[in-house]
This record gives sequence, structure tokens and C-alpha cells, in this order.
Amino acid sequence: MKALILSGGKGTRLRPLTFTTAKQLIPVANKPILGYVIDQISHAGVKDTGIIIAPETGEHVKDYVKDGSAWRVNVTYMPQEPLGLAHAVKTAKNFLGNESFVMCLGDNLLGEGINKLVDKFNREKLDALILLKEVENPGSFGVAILDKEGNVVKLIEKPKEPPSNLALVGVYIFSLRVHEAIERIRPSWRNELEITDAIQELINMGCNVKSEILNSWWLDTGKKDDILTANSIVLDEYIKNEIYGTLDNRSKVTGRARIDRDAVIVNSIIRGPVAIGKSAHIENSFIGPYTSIGDNTKIVDSSIEHCVILNNAQVKGIERLEDSLIGKDVRVSKNHNNHKALRLMIGDYSEIEV
Repeated sequence: MKALILSGGKGTRLRPLTFTTAKQLIPVANKPILGYVIDQISHAGVKDTGIIIAPETGEHVKDYVKDGSAWRVNVTYMPQEPLGLAHAVKTAKNFLGNESFVMCLGDNLLGEGINKLVDKFNREKLDALILLKEVENPGSFGVAILDKEGNVVKLIEKPKEPPSNLALVGVYIFSLRVHEAIERIRPSWRNELEITDAIQELINMGCNVKSEILNSWWLDTGKKDDILTANSIVLDEYIKNEIYGTLDNRSKVTGRARIDRDAVIVNSIIRGPVAIGKSAHIENSFIGPYTSIGDNTKIVDSSIEHCVILNNAQVKGIERLEDSLIGKDVRVSKNHNNHKALRLMIGDYSEIEV
């Protein structure tokens, strides 16, 4: 079995951050989302991994993943214009060959791994296995209708009147028959080859298509608030007390915090769960729960809570910064006596005075 990770797209909902990086590389708990996806593929024992990249951001993905050896996988990169998920499979056809494969979206986070899915697919000799999740807003997703045995009967892409609340999560396992199905479908009204249409065609062809319902959390990190929510959940579930940096005797850490090497904490309070990156400098500040601070970032005379701050940023003199997503190499500083809480989303290499 091989793996295909979709790490293309333009990330329009996360602009301006995605003008300078791929949305899959935005970190939660100081680790790019794409890294968690590759983790789950590696833990499932899948070694050969293809990554679909966009012309605009593909080099950033390559710089992060490199040859895949950090995850003990072999990586092949394939550029694609955003013409649909099924088109991505078509683009990767030569790489995939005649093998079955697991396909994951590179900006989705799951609360559990994919090992159970791979085992079920192989054990039941399926042609397609799709992961589903009960959601409150099924009209925003592809929706599945199941029979009593859990077989997929029908799929509908973003229905105005959803016939069920079971949304496609963005993890699929296919046999080689999906290539035949994709050749049979035509572009949708969005001029894209939809993976839901390909799965429906597999059903029409009499193939064995089943589903698994996810009982854990699932996060589609397509917008700012999604990133902040994902950051909070990952910090809450995975952060342990790991303090490798330096704290002076006026500083205090309560709750769980990961403070990486060469970070310096001076006269500050850290209240976890929090992740603080390598060589960060925190001085005369309060870092509140559910905050991630990237490498080489400097926080001075500020109070920060429920934020994601990327590498090399500086925040100075801000009385309260919350619910914010701050890009790398950003400067946020105080220019006036302003005591209101700030909620910001700032792209890379910006400078803001408030």
C-alpha cells in the first residue's frame, strides 16, 4: 500500500498567511499540520508516500518534508493545479501504479490514527473505505448515505438539504479500481473532478465500498479559528511538562508546558498548556493557556492567551492579545495607551503598531 497526501490548493480562507506559505505548514503546538498527517501514515506502516503540491507553495513543502526520512517514509512530489481531489489521484497515477493507497488531506487533523482503517480495508478486501464523522453542518461537506450494513449507498457533495449528517472527513483508502472510476466521471459545476463522484461511480460499478465512522475529533484547519481550535486540542491532549529552556527565579510555570532548548523566560508567568519554541525569549509577560510560540520569537511586556505565533515574531507592550494567529517575522508593538484586548490575524513579514 502507498499513501497520497494532498498538500496543494491556494488556501484562500487563510490569507494573508497563505500568500507566503502553504496552509498545511501552519503549525499547531509548534508543529506543521502536515507533520501530524505524515506521522499517522508512518505509524500505519505505509512507506511510499506521494505528496501533491501547488506551484505557488510546493517549494515550502519540500523544504519542510525533504526526503521524508524524518518520518521513515520515502517521498515523491507531484505538482498539480487545483482541479479537484479526483484529479489529484489522476495526477499521481504513475506513482500509485497498481497498488492500493490511502489518501489524506494535508490540512486535516484526526484524534486517532489510520491503522484501524488500513486493517479493515485489507481484511475485507474493499475497493474503497471512507472515513465519516457526524457533524452539525453537513451541507458544508460531502455527505454519505449508508445502508444497515454500513455500505455506502450514495454520496452527495455539499447538499442544500442533507439526507444525513455523515460528512466525509478527508481520509480515503482505494484499490486500483478507483482509476477506472475516475476515467468515467466528468468535471462538476466547479470544473473539478470530485472524489465524491469517483466514489459514487465505484458504487455504480458494483465495487465494495464501505465506511468507518470516526468517534474521535476531526479538525479541518481551513480558517483562523480552526487553527486556534486545533492548537488548543493538540496542546490539551499531547503537551507534557518538558522544560529544556532557562527560567529565572522570578518566573513561574503552572500547568503543562513544553519549553524548548535555549528558550529564556525572565520575570514571567507561563500557564499551560503552552508550547514555547527554541531560542524564544519571554520577558515581563504572561503567556496564558492554549498558546503556541514559535522558535526565535520575542515576547516582552505583554499578555497573550489562546494564540498561535509563528517563528521570529516580536510582540512588545501589548496589554492583552487573544484569539490571534500571527505569522512569522511579524512585529506587533504598542504606540498608544490602548487597554482593549486585541484579536489579530497577521500575515508574514508584517509590522503593526497599535
